[in-house]
Amino acid sequence: MQTVTQAGALQLEFLADLLQRELRRTAHQALAKATDDIGRRRNFNTAIAAVMELLNAVGRFSDASPQGRAVRQEALCLSVLLLAPITPHVCHALWQALGHDTALIDERWPAPDLTALAQDTVLIVVQVNGKRRSEIHVPVDADESAVRATALADERVLRFIAAQPVRRVIVVPGKLVNVVV
Repeated sequence: MQTVTQAGALQLEFLADLLQRELRRTAHQALAKATDDIGRRRNFNTAIAAVMELLNAVGRFSDASPQGRAVRQEALCLSVLLLAPITPHVCHALWQALGHDTALIDERWPAPDLTALAQDTVLIVVQVNGKRRSEIHVPVDADESAVRATALADERVLRFIAAQPVRRVIVVPGKLVNVVV
Protein backbone atom coordinates (compact mmCIF):
# COMPACT_ATOMS: atom_id res chain seq x y z
CA MET A 1 0.00 0.00 0.00
CA GLN A 2 2.87 2.36 0.79
CA THR A 3 4.45 1.98 -2.66
CA VAL A 4 1.13 2.72 -4.39
CA THR A 5 0.82 5.93 -2.38
CA GLN A 6 4.39 6.91 -3.22
CA ALA A 7 3.79 6.22 -6.92
CA GLY A 8 0.64 8.35 -6.85
CA ALA A 9 2.50 11.16 -5.12
CA LEU A 10 5.25 11.02 -7.74
CA GLN A 11 2.67 11.20 -10.53
CA LEU A 12 1.00 14.20 -8.90
CA GLU A 13 4.36 15.90 -8.46
CA PHE A 14 5.21 15.26 -12.13
CA LEU A 15 1.83 16.64 -13.22
CA ALA A 16 2.24 19.74 -11.05
CA ASP A 17 5.71 20.34 -12.52
CA LEU A 18 4.31 19.95 -16.04
CA LEU A 19 1.51 22.44 -15.36
CA GLN A 20 3.97 24.91 -13.83
CA ARG A 21 6.23 24.70 -16.88
CA GLU A 22 3.22 25.19 -19.16
CA LEU A 23 2.15 28.35 -17.30
CA ARG A 24 5.72 29.72 -17.42
CA ARG A 25 5.84 28.97 -21.16
CA THR A 26 2.54 30.78 -21.68
CA ALA A 27 3.79 33.76 -19.65
CA HIS A 28 7.04 34.08 -21.57
CA GLN A 29 5.29 33.55 -24.92
CA ALA A 30 3.00 36.45 -24.00
CA LEU A 31 6.07 38.49 -23.04
CA ALA A 32 7.79 37.74 -26.36
CA LYS A 33 4.63 38.57 -28.31
CA ALA A 34 3.97 41.80 -26.42
CA THR A 35 7.61 42.85 -26.75
CA ASP A 36 7.36 42.49 -30.52
CA ASP A 37 3.88 43.97 -30.78
CA ILE A 38 4.53 47.04 -28.63
CA GLY A 39 8.18 47.64 -29.46
CA ARG A 40 8.41 46.90 -33.17
CA ARG A 41 4.91 46.76 -34.59
CA ARG A 42 3.21 49.40 -32.37
CA ASN A 43 0.19 47.14 -32.29
CA PHE A 44 -1.42 47.27 -28.85
CA ASN A 45 -4.54 45.16 -29.45
CA THR A 46 -2.58 41.95 -30.12
CA ALA A 47 -0.41 42.58 -27.06
CA ILE A 48 -3.58 42.90 -24.98
CA ALA A 49 -4.89 39.66 -26.52
CA ALA A 50 -1.68 37.87 -25.50
CA VAL A 51 -2.10 39.12 -21.92
CA MET A 52 -5.74 37.99 -21.94
CA GLU A 53 -4.64 34.48 -22.96
CA LEU A 54 -2.07 34.53 -20.17
CA LEU A 55 -4.64 35.61 -17.59
CA ASN A 56 -7.01 32.87 -18.77
CA ALA A 57 -4.19 30.36 -18.20
CA VAL A 58 -3.58 31.84 -14.73
CA GLY A 59 -7.28 31.44 -13.98
CA ARG A 60 -7.16 27.75 -14.90
CA PHE A 61 -3.95 27.16 -12.91
CA SER A 62 -4.83 25.60 -9.54
CA ASP A 63 -1.48 24.59 -8.02
CA ALA A 64 -1.38 25.92 -4.44
CA SER A 65 2.12 24.64 -3.62
CA PRO A 66 4.84 27.21 -2.87
CA GLN A 67 6.39 26.58 -6.30
CA GLY A 68 2.98 26.92 -7.96
CA ARG A 69 2.30 30.20 -6.15
CA ALA A 70 5.70 31.51 -7.30
CA VAL A 71 4.91 30.64 -10.93
CA ARG A 72 1.49 32.31 -10.62
CA GLN A 73 3.12 35.42 -9.07
CA GLU A 74 5.61 35.61 -11.96
CA ALA A 75 2.78 35.36 -14.49
CA LEU A 76 0.75 38.07 -12.76
CA CYS A 77 3.75 40.39 -12.50
CA LEU A 78 4.51 39.90 -16.19
CA SER A 79 0.86 40.64 -17.03
CA VAL A 80 1.02 43.94 -15.15
CA LEU A 81 4.34 44.87 -16.75
CA LEU A 82 3.00 44.10 -20.23
CA LEU A 83 -0.09 46.22 -19.72
CA ALA A 84 1.81 49.13 -18.14
CA PRO A 85 2.49 51.00 -21.43
CA ILE A 86 -1.23 50.84 -22.23
CA THR A 87 -2.81 51.50 -18.81
CA PRO A 88 -0.07 52.92 -16.57
CA HIS A 89 -2.14 54.18 -13.63
CA VAL A 90 -4.13 51.00 -13.10
CA CYS A 91 -1.02 48.88 -13.56
CA HIS A 92 0.85 50.91 -10.95
CA ALA A 93 -1.89 50.14 -8.41
CA LEU A 94 -1.84 46.45 -9.39
CA TRP A 95 1.95 46.42 -9.08
CA GLN A 96 1.68 47.72 -5.54
CA ALA A 97 -1.07 45.15 -4.78
CA LEU A 98 1.25 42.36 -5.96
CA GLY A 99 3.59 43.32 -3.13
CA HIS A 100 6.24 45.45 -4.86
CA ASP A 101 7.69 48.43 -3.01
CA THR A 102 9.17 50.11 -6.08
CA ALA A 103 7.28 52.21 -8.58
CA LEU A 104 6.24 50.37 -11.73
CA ILE A 105 7.71 53.09 -13.93
CA ASP A 106 11.17 52.34 -12.50
CA GLU A 107 11.02 48.69 -13.60
CA ARG A 108 12.94 47.57 -16.68
CA TRP A 109 11.13 45.79 -19.48
CA PRO A 110 11.78 42.08 -18.93
CA ALA A 111 13.35 39.76 -21.47
CA PRO A 112 11.72 36.41 -22.25
CA ASP A 113 13.34 33.39 -20.59
CA LEU A 114 14.50 31.20 -23.47
CA THR A 115 14.51 28.08 -21.29
CA ALA A 116 10.84 28.67 -20.44
CA LEU A 117 10.01 29.03 -24.14
CA ALA A 118 11.59 25.67 -25.02
CA GLN A 119 9.07 22.93 -25.77
CA ASP A 120 9.49 19.17 -25.53
CA THR A 121 6.65 18.35 -27.90
CA VAL A 122 4.87 20.09 -30.73
CA LEU A 123 1.21 19.81 -31.78
CA ILE A 124 0.75 18.77 -35.39
CA VAL A 125 -2.55 18.81 -37.27
CA VAL A 126 -3.37 15.68 -39.27
CA GLN A 127 -5.54 15.93 -42.36
CA VAL A 128 -7.06 13.17 -44.47
CA ASN A 129 -7.68 14.30 -48.04
CA GLY A 130 -7.29 17.93 -46.99
CA LYS A 131 -9.81 17.82 -44.12
CA ARG A 132 -8.68 18.18 -40.53
CA ARG A 133 -9.23 14.88 -38.76
CA SER A 134 -6.89 14.78 -35.76
CA GLU A 135 -4.01 16.32 -33.84
CA ILE A 136 -0.90 14.54 -32.60
CA HIS A 137 1.84 15.46 -30.17
CA VAL A 138 5.34 14.51 -31.30
CA PRO A 139 8.78 15.35 -29.91
CA VAL A 140 10.22 18.57 -31.29
CA ASP A 141 13.21 16.74 -32.75
CA ALA A 142 11.17 13.92 -34.36
CA ASP A 143 12.15 13.13 -37.93
CA GLU A 144 9.69 12.94 -40.81
CA SER A 145 9.32 9.16 -40.70
CA ALA A 146 8.43 9.22 -36.98
CA VAL A 147 5.84 11.96 -37.54
CA ARG A 148 4.39 10.01 -40.48
CA ALA A 149 4.21 6.79 -38.42
CA THR A 150 2.55 8.55 -35.48
CA ALA A 151 -0.03 10.18 -37.77
CA LEU A 152 -0.86 6.92 -39.54
CA ALA A 153 -1.20 5.10 -36.21
CA ASP A 154 -3.69 7.62 -34.79
CA GLU A 155 -7.08 5.95 -34.29
CA ARG A 156 -9.08 8.92 -35.64
CA VAL A 157 -6.97 8.95 -38.80
CA LEU A 158 -7.34 5.18 -39.19
CA ARG A 159 -11.12 5.56 -39.02
CA PHE A 160 -11.09 7.92 -42.04
CA ILE A 161 -8.56 5.90 -44.00
CA ALA A 162 -10.53 2.66 -43.42
CA ALA A 163 -9.44 0.02 -45.95
CA GLN A 164 -8.37 2.49 -48.63
CA PRO A 165 -4.76 2.45 -49.75
CA VAL A 166 -2.66 5.47 -48.76
CA ARG A 167 -1.39 7.08 -51.94
CA ARG A 168 0.73 9.82 -50.41
CA VAL A 169 1.68 11.34 -47.06
CA ILE A 170 2.76 14.98 -47.07
CA VAL A 171 4.61 16.19 -43.97
CA VAL A 172 5.15 19.88 -43.30
CA PRO A 173 7.69 19.81 -40.44
CA GLY A 174 6.35 21.10 -37.14
CA LYS A 175 2.90 21.95 -38.53
CA LEU A 176 0.94 19.48 -40.62
CA VAL A 177 0.56 15.97 -41.96
CA ASN A 178 -1.79 15.41 -44.91
CA VAL A 179 -2.72 11.83 -45.77
CA VAL A 180 -4.01 11.35 -49.32
CA VAL A 181 -6.10 8.20 -49.89
